[in-house]
Amino acid sequence: MSTAIRIAREEWRLWLRSKVVVAAALTIAVLLAATSVLTINRIADEQSQRMEQQVAAEETFFAQPDRHPHRMVHYGHYAFRPPPPLAVFEPGVDAVTGQSIFLEGHRQNSAMFADTKAAADLGGFASLTPASLYQLLLPLLLIVLGHAMFLRERETGTLAVLLAQGTSGTRLTLGKATALLSVIAIFMIPLALIAAYSVALGESALAAASLVAGYFVYLCAWGALVLAASILIRQRAVSLGALVFIWLFAALIVPRFAINVSSAAIDAPGKIESDLVMLAEQRKLGDGHNAADPAFEQLQAQVLEQYGVETVEELPINWRGVVATYSETELTDLLNRFAENRMALEAGQSRLFDLFGLLSPTIAVASSSRTLAGTDLATHHRFLREAEVLRFDFVQALNQAHVTDLDYTLDINRNKDTAAAEAARINAESWQVLDEFRFQPDNANERLSRAGLPLGILLLWLGLSSGIVVWAARRVRI
Repeated sequence: MSTAIRIAREEWRLWLRSKVVVAAALTIAVLLAATSVLTINRIADEQSQRMEQQVAAEETFFAQPDRHPHRMVHYGHYAFRPPPPLAVFEPGVDAVTGQSIFLEGHRQNSAMFADTKAAADLGGFASLTPASLYQLLLPLLLIVLGHAMFLRERETGTLAVLLAQGTSGTRLTLGKATALLSVIAIFMIPLALIAAYSVALGESALAAASLVAGYFVYLCAWGALVLAASILIRQRAVSLGALVFIWLFAALIVPRFAINVSSAAIDAPGKIESDLVMLAEQRKLGDGHNAADPAFEQLQAQVLEQYGVETVEELPINWRGVVATYSETELTDLLNRFAENRMALEAGQSRLFDLFGLLSPTIAVASSSRTLAGTDLATHHRFLREAEVLRFDFVQALNQAHVTDLDYTLDINRNKDTAAAEAARINAESWQVLDEFRFQPDNANERLSRAGLPLGILLLWLGLSSGIVVWAARRVRI
């Protein structure tokens, strides 16, 4: 049996004799098991509900009776974003961005927040996810296990004996590293099982494997930092205190600081402020409900000239529908411009936040985790864009039906009495303009490409921490 294996076995024997170590490991294992089961059940329930709600929303839209076409524009439709398979491990930004949007004419509504029932069902586990446990608690376990690996040898006098017998510092370090690596390997098993489960649900094997590899690199980097501190620091309390401070700095302080800096450096105006500015711009476009609005005088002249008539009553099409179609196009261009500007600012904040991974491996692994799972900000933005395409297409299709299928005279007289209102309706077959909406995460290659920066930063952390361990191992002294 090699020296490294014998040293690793001795570490395991000492760990198993320590009540503190065993209690810490069991606590984390129980938390991980409980959180994984609860998260898997919750995500499966949410996915089923949202898919059913999407189908029900489409069936309800199609089942509407004969109506005025503009009534259907305001009746609207819903778009839902079901959680991707890897959300069972990393829910990402889903809890704060919302997963459904009400789509209607003349507006771009915000995504609505998730049902708070999830928090009530999970109680104290609501804020815990398997990803957060891997990011925060497993590094703490490695600190508890490894902070005194070399210090214990010094305190008991065995380090001098091992060195005198010809065991080099590098070989001794290799044995200690093997012990820590075996712990990491054991705790990677639950993540591998979750990843395999997500693949069974339809996830890409490449994305799942990349997620597992990212967390393995992350935990190995922490293991190397812990081992380096144990070699270089000669007092147990100082070693433990220094590592706990590094953990606090990397896992709690830097992320909070990064959020504040990103928000301050790239200022994104609030919704109320943006809405007020946008409303001022919107007024210049005219009121699409008022075909006599002066803003449409030029459009009216063009349409009359096109059809060679003198008045809108002589047009072979419905002038009110023409105004609704034109107004929706102009308004959508304005709304999209503001929406894209807002998303660009948010994406800039996110990119700046990711750069703080150079100061904290926790930020790097969290960013790569959300991206690979398909629960990151970029995926949410794509959902907003695709939902907007769906909204614009069905609204304009209804407006086109307003143009061609409804007589202008019947339209302008629809509010006279009940009979006039009945006459100003079109056949319900016109509602079949709605396209099926089934949102899917980006393909694995696209997600892996976006995760390149944080994954590269993780490899940098592993390389630097491993380099420190190698340098320190060659200088092991009594």
